[in-house]
Amino acid sequence: MLAADKGAHVAASEPLERAVREAGALAMRTFRKPLRSWMKNGSSPVTEADIAVDNLLRERLSAIVPDAGWLSEETEDDEARLGAARLWIVDPIDGTRAYLDGRDDWTISVALVESGRPVLAAVYAPVSDRLYFAETGRGAKLDGAPIMTTGGGGLDGARFAGPKRYLEKMTSIAPIAPQPKLRSLALRLVRVASGEIDAAFASANSYDWDLAAADLLVHEAGGKLTTVGGETLVYNSAHPVHRPLLAAGRARHEAILDQVMRYRTDFF
Repeated sequence: MLAADKGAHVAASEPLERAVREAGALAMRTFRKPLRSWMKNGSSPVTEADIAVDNLLRERLSAIVPDAGWLSEETEDDEARLGAARLWIVDPIDGTRAYLDGRDDWTISVALVESGRPVLAAVYAPVSDRLYFAETGRGAKLDGAPIMTTGGGGLDGARFAGPKRYLEKMTSIAPIAPQPKLRSLALRLVRVASGEIDAAFASANSYDWDLAAADLLVHEAGGKLTTVGGETLVYNSAHPVHRPLLAAGRARHEAILDQVMRYRTDFF
């Protein structure tokens, strides 16, 4: 158990990696096998694997930073988190539809947030056994190797991922290279961090648990994840939902925002 000192997130890094790998192994036990699933809020699927992973992570992460609050897609929200100095933000399976369909584009996404911003992050893709990891001020890594966003500010040929309508609009502005859809938003964003794609959009109404871990990874990899108005995201608000977003390397992020602002009335 860690004391609630300012450097607690540094000491939490190795236990966090172990926790997300253990959670991934648990999710893989029922992957591509029969399992119970149901709909929540009328349109969002949830499975027994989501709940099992959520329970495991809450137990492991609460032991790592005992004073941290908790916000998870699969746990009933507790307003006590609003007064917490630290907060774990968790999506036990980001991309549940991909998980149910037997696809590999689902992840486990975990971030530790302090004062509204992530300081420690892990996004783990169990099928491919790829772990994206970041600590504030210490850079971002993929499977232990440093990663960086792609450089330059050019849009011609740039690899973009995101909602179809956003990509179509960008294609009308510049000859970009649209990328295949990923069911996990966290995975879409961390592929910007690793340079596997050059930029990514997210539509409105993504939640803290979709974004917090990927946010730190993108920034620690030399990029930016902001609203399409350029605002930095703040986590652990009473209503943890966000406006349309853009992630890219810093120079390209600026170039894209310039185009988005120019065409904003018919872009979103």
